[in-house]
This record gives sequence, C-alpha cells and structure tokens, in this order.
Amino acid sequence: QVQLVESGGGLVQAGGSLRLSCAASGSIFSISNMGWYRQAPGKQRELVAAITSGGSTNYADSVKGRFTISRDNAKNTVYLQMNSLKPEDTAVYYCNAYVTTTQAMGVIRSHWGQGTQVTVSS
Repeated sequence: QVQLVESGGGLVQAGGSLRLSCAASGSIFSISNMGWYRQAPGKQRELVAAITSGGSTNYADSVKGRFTISRDNAKNTVYLQMNSLKPEDTAVYYCNAYVTTTQAMGVIRSHWGQGTQVTVSS
C-alpha cells in the first residue's frame, strides 16, 4: 500500500557530493518522521539523519556538518544532501518513513525503501 523509492546513489570520489531522494507513494494520509539509514558490509544498520514533519532534524555525529536532510511534504519526499564524502560513508542507504494510511487511520507504521548504494572511492 505504501512504496518508498530511493534514487541518487552512485560512485563518487572522496570529497565529492551526492544527493539522495526518496519518494513515498500509495494510500498515504500523513507521514510523520522520515529518515535515512545506512548499512556497510559487516556492520549494523545505523541512523544517518532524521526529520520530523515540522522540519526538526537530527544527525549522526559522523555526518554532522557534511550531510543535510530535508523534505517536501507536498511531494512526500525526503532528501539527503551529502557533501565532503569520505570512503567510510560507503554503504547501502535506506529511506524510512512513519506513515498513516487512509485504510488504517490512527495507525502509524514504519516503511522502508529498497536501498541505494553509495560508494566513495579514495
């Protein structure tokens, strides 16, 4: 009923930039928090950045000052601008959204995108 589709990943050299996008679609009534997570090989999935519907943000210490999360509520889309990329940023990046659907009003469920690969070469 709800799909999250990510785009914008790829291969970039250290110091470069990428912009990830994640568009939510389906029977959406509202979306509260949205966020980006990442998982590197052999490591646990970790929070990169999150944003509330009102625009409040929080970031992992490792990306503060380099990454910026934003959202367009009218488009049900969240973005992650990644600057000054480092090889340690290499991972699969996943979009997450807490969604209330029109079929289940009052119920908030977590949804995930399929992931997009970000590779930063040294």
